[in-house]
Amino acid sequence: MFLSRLITNIWGCRCVLKAILNAKKRMNKLIPVNSTEDIPSDYQQTPIGLLLEYHNLHKPFSIYDKAQLLVGMCMDNRKHLNIPDNFAFIIRAGGANLRYSEFKVSYAIAVGQVSHIALMAHNNCGMVNLIARKCEFINGLIETAGWEKERAEEHFMHFAPMFEIGNEIDFTLSETKRLRLRYPKIKIAPLYYLVDDNKLYIIEDN
Repeated sequence: MFLSRLITNIWGCRCVLKAILNAKKRMNKLIPVNSTEDIPSDYQQTPIGLLLEYHNLHKPFSIYDKAQLLVGMCMDNRKHLNIPDNFAFIIRAGGANLRYSEFKVSYAIAVGQVSHIALMAHNNCGMVNLIARKCEFINGLIETAGWEKERAEEHFMHFAPMFEIGNEIDFTLSETKRLRLRYPKIKIAPLYYLVDDNKLYIIEDN
């Protein structure tokens, strides 16, 4: 019994340590933008570079009469972009998951004539580890929306697997890759919004 418990504790510690190391490794992929020189050459003189300059570097706003790019970002209420009016189409979806907003993406490209997309994750996203919020989700629908428990449970179990993103950085990189294959002529940048300092970081995707 003691040996079994000891092995279980050691295994649990190893799993926690591995998770911490993986998280640190992912965070090392973030490139801070504190000056125009920090913006990669691929993004300089593009709407993506302008987005980084407006939001992080407080570049004075220019006047726009049409959108310059599409921003895909999370619905999280803690995120707010410092950009000029008319500068961007913005699609907000849980976890910046655009898999179920593809017609809107196509519309921004085909009709809005944008050729750049900024796909933006953020830390502490509610779409990570959704199963841990199952009870909160179900009870919230029962208490706030007046749902029956069975209906709320079915709703969660049907949709949670569709909207679970695993972790923010890896999902954003995989979604960037998917969108690049889907729209090969569009420049797509994976970005990360750090809620703690309200700044944008570039996710290294080499």
